[in-house]
Amino acid sequence: MLTLTGFADEISPDLNKQLEVLQSEEIKYIELRGVWEKNVLELTDEELHSIKQTLEKGGFKLSSIGSPIGKISILDDFDGHLSRLERAISVAEYFQTKYIRIFSFFMPEGEDPARYREEVMRRMSALVKKAEEKGMILLHENEKEIYGDNEWRCLDILRTINSPNLRMAFDPANFIQCGVLPHTEAYPLLERYIEYVHIKDAILKTGKVVPAGKGDGELLPLLTTLKQSNYKGFLSLEPHLAAAETFSGYSGPELFVVAVKALKDILKETNYTWK
Repeated sequence: MLTLTGFADEISPDLNKQLEVLQSEEIKYIELRGVWEKNVLELTDEELHSIKQTLEKGGFKLSSIGSPIGKISILDDFDGHLSRLERAISVAEYFQTKYIRIFSFFMPEGEDPARYREEVMRRMSALVKKAEEKGMILLHENEKEIYGDNEWRCLDILRTINSPNLRMAFDPANFIQCGVLPHTEAYPLLERYIEYVHIKDAILKTGKVVPAGKGDGELLPLLTTLKQSNYKGFLSLEPHLAAAETFSGYSGPELFVVAVKALKDILKETNYTWK
């Protein structure tokens, strides 16, 4: 059985509105990225305490910390950024989740990513070392324009670091926006590393994000294969149906529900059960 979760800040900046919509769709987990228009790593201890109390009152839990770690240029200073992972780990511990979403650094426009491979691996190794020390699992998302944006460079990172504390957050729409077919091309290479799946779809020709099953992201065959392989992890809704920014996305309450129902339609078609 799968567990549904999602980036609730796509619903509204207001926590109560986020939970109201999730409750209406019987989703009891959140991938915490932002509340009150503040990124999760910018929230104060007092704000985190307030969020935790509200979640517990409503019977909600966190599936992951949707951090922006690694979402800087490979040319930017890394030492200060590394310390932000310590904050992400402390937040994850506070909410009793083992997962933290990360990225593998934006590449300079027009340059060959291979030029920066050694530095990418150095940085990823440093991040994973901290995760290993605390028993956390870093989930690398295949974001467009970072080093690990296509299937081969994702595989390169995961093979090179070779740690159980670094796994894959598989994002079909992001692969489509990089010209990669998620199920046909990426999944066979990355299957053994996939521990978390983001649900959003996109049109190959334009890159436009659409509800699950309405684009070229191969969501139906992907979920069929995941079921056959006995995947029982999280499916995290990240619809981006109204806007997509570098550090956030937005759908609004109505479009978020559209995204949820589109996913549930595919799950019903595959006979995949969820909670």
